[in-house]
Amino acid sequence: MLVPLWVWLATLGGLLVLLAIDLVIVDRKPHEVTVGEAGRWVAFYVACAVAFGVGVWLFAGGTYAGEFFAGYITEYSLSVDNLFIFMVIMSAFAVPKVHQHKVLLVGIVLALVMRGIFIAVGAVAINEFSWIFYLFGVFLVYTAVKLSKEGLGEDEDYEENAMTKLARRVLPVTDRYHGGSSVVRIDGKRFVTPMFLVMIAIGTADLLFAVDSIPAIFGLTQEPFLVFTANAFALMGLRQLYFLLGGLLRKLVFLPIGLAVILAFIGVKLVLHAMHENSLSFINGGQPLPVPEVSIAFSLIVIVGVLAITTVVSLWKTRRDGLKEAERVRAAQTAERAAVESQQG
Repeated sequence: MLVPLWVWLATLGGLLVLLAIDLVIVDRKPHEVTVGEAGRWVAFYVACAVAFGVGVWLFAGGTYAGEFFAGYITEYSLSVDNLFIFMVIMSAFAVPKVHQHKVLLVGIVLALVMRGIFIAVGAVAINEFSWIFYLFGVFLVYTAVKLSKEGLGEDEDYEENAMTKLARRVLPVTDRYHGGSSVVRIDGKRFVTPMFLVMIAIGTADLLFAVDSIPAIFGLTQEPFLVFTANAFALMGLRQLYFLLGGLLRKLVFLPIGLAVILAFIGVKLVLHAMHENSLSFINGGQPLPVPEVSIAFSLIVIVGVLAITTVVSLWKTRRDGLKEAERVRAAQTAERAAVESQQG
């Protein structure tokens, strides 16, 4: 898939316009984002991603469109892991709710720039070394096993990463927020505020998650343009998803297992692809192995199916546990009233 330079520039321009519209409309007057507002923005960004995918289908064909949608859905689902960490970071820095949207916007723009660099490096590595698919595949399977055992880590305490610590050590930082400002002037001297630090924390934290999400999407498409745009649309809708889901995230109790299954599936797909394109001399004398390749259509079915089953079963279990807890509380209250009446009698 040869993407002309003007298509890249037009796509980047369109993404910047979307971000500018979001920034002007939502941050023109800082406020706490409501669930309804977040829901409308999530629907808007999903619609934009769908429209983009339809455009890919019209101009490049169904195969590339399928790769985009599979990559987009995978990146969006894996980004839920980011939301847990974002919540922890927001809490650790005590970010006022009226400014959380701005923090997420700037942090995610930083993450998008860094992911773009990561994607470029990954694309070059894949073109030069086909055996890197073996490494990507094994790493994803390892990550899947780890995720299934440890979960998403939402209960972990936040510890500032090296970049945030360096910024705190090098830059003069105020001890409180100054509205939504990242930089302020006090007595003629410039200071950065905690708002600046939390933006760095959000952006760099997201880059750590790219360590598994970027190999995962390269397992679905090797087209840098599709890899970048799938990441861009997933990240742009992520901050609105943060406000929309809120406490619902903790109800998705089986989400780690679902994401682990997806990562393991893509990891196996990558290994099969590496074997199909094998060039390592110590494997089959450097010749490709006659193994089946997993189609993008089947990949899309597996990804959507796993996410749907995971969500439904999680919500069912949460509701069942809630009903049991409510029943337990009622039983305890009934027993307490009976004990009181017995004493009074």
